[in-house]
Amino acid sequence: MAGTVPGLLLRAAETYGDRPALVMDGRTVSFAELLELVRRAAAHYRARGVTPGRRVVVWAPNSIDWVVAGLAATYGGGVLVPANSRYTAHEAADLVVRTDAALVVVADGFLGRTQIADLLALDPGAPVLDLGDLAGAPYGDDDLAAVDASAAGVSPDDIADILFTSGTSGRPKGVLTRHSQTVAAAAAWSAIGEVTGDDRYLVISPFFHSYGYKVGLLVGLMHGCPLYPVAVFDPDAALELIESERITMIPGAPAIFLGLLESPRFATTDTSSLRFANTGAANVPVTLIERLQTELSFDLVITAFGMTECVVATMCRRGDSDETIATTCGRAIDGMEVRIGDQGELLLRGPQVMQGYLDDPQATSEAIDADGWLHTGDVGELDEHGYLRITDRLKDMYICGGFNVYPAEVEQVLAHLDGVVESAVIGIPDERLGEVGQAFVVGRDGSGLTAEAVIAFARERLANFKMPRRVEFVDALPRNLGGKVLKTELRSRAEGRNSS
Repeated sequence: MAGTVPGLLLRAAETYGDRPALVMDGRTVSFAELLELVRRAAAHYRARGVTPGRRVVVWAPNSIDWVVAGLAATYGGGVLVPANSRYTAHEAADLVVRTDAALVVVADGFLGRTQIADLLALDPGAPVLDLGDLAGAPYGDDDLAAVDASAAGVSPDDIADILFTSGTSGRPKGVLTRHSQTVAAAAAWSAIGEVTGDDRYLVISPFFHSYGYKVGLLVGLMHGCPLYPVAVFDPDAALELIESERITMIPGAPAIFLGLLESPRFATTDTSSLRFANTGAANVPVTLIERLQTELSFDLVITAFGMTECVVATMCRRGDSDETIATTCGRAIDGMEVRIGDQGELLLRGPQVMQGYLDDPQATSEAIDADGWLHTGDVGELDEHGYLRITDRLKDMYICGGFNVYPAEVEQVLAHLDGVVESAVIGIPDERLGEVGQAFVVGRDGSGLTAEAVIAFARERLANFKMPRRVEFVDALPRNLGGKVLKTELRSRAEGRNSS
């Protein structure tokens, strides 16, 4: 069972017992208490019809209750499907239908929204459970015995989770990952990060993301270090936690660390407890690496490359120079192979590569070739020591605040807005988020369509990080002789507009 998520939880409860596992908003849950909460939640799932192999969608921000709800899915032999907490009801409903979810656990009211009502308006039959009601949910002794048996019967080769990542086809794709792979990601990352039970881990990355779940939550279970989850990142609140709880490790996108460094509270905060920082998801200035070491007191700063389809592929190591850490994504972790293929595309092969995409054999065969190489869509180069540098993207994709945004998905949504003939979306530089979306829209004559209307329409149907922040109306989109939109020309036009 050591190679399964339930196995990790059971071992953590037995090994670490009364030590704190989770600390948030004045509440502390020990490893032993966490196991009991998970068992009861899984028993309730069972009473609601969640049998081994069925899928459970968890649509919520970081919280102790998310941890219970998420671990309960796999403890009962089911499959966890985390949904982005910023998703609209339209996006969440799509996940529920496509995974044939037996249950949807929802944090109703997050950010002042009405998630349950919105979801039921789209799908009246959706099997919804309010996350806030999970603790008091009914179950029977038979259900409890059944989930304990299911936990013991989970195999490392079983599918543990389906994390959705946007695709160039314009629709999110579900990535199938085995228990052994999910556990191995946590083990590989934490070994290079030198994680121990003495660490105190501030988890800013969301649990619905690989970095919050697989190298966040599961790392805590693996090593017995307490997690301090954050629902919504606030630099001042994070600095207060760092000082009061003597936080030692923080992974996150560069924007997270810049937020801490630029906060007015930073100058008066004791950050001497900080030990390990892991960043990536964007180019990292050498000066930021230096500031993490000198101003934020991190002893070990590491950049890495991974994706939902292969969570941990490359990482820097202790002893690498500041320039190496800032300008590369490190070298392959043990067991992984990295090479550069046609058109300079980065290819990955090894035990971390996903099993495939949910119900999409064509997309799977396009992503993983007959020799087992995952075609990432990123363009890169390897130096003589095997260190990877990402130089471009084959995929039409940009990264906003550490999250991948695929313009095809945004363009599909905008196509449903009355008055839009066609659109093209690109990523443009943003000081805080790295990149944000700019939409070029061809409007229908006489429609009276405005930029504000386009943004409002997108806001209702897309998570905030996917929503275009700027809209420019054009008479026509530039195309090559084959009819393909010339996004390089649009980027040049945007750079000219935004610099003037």
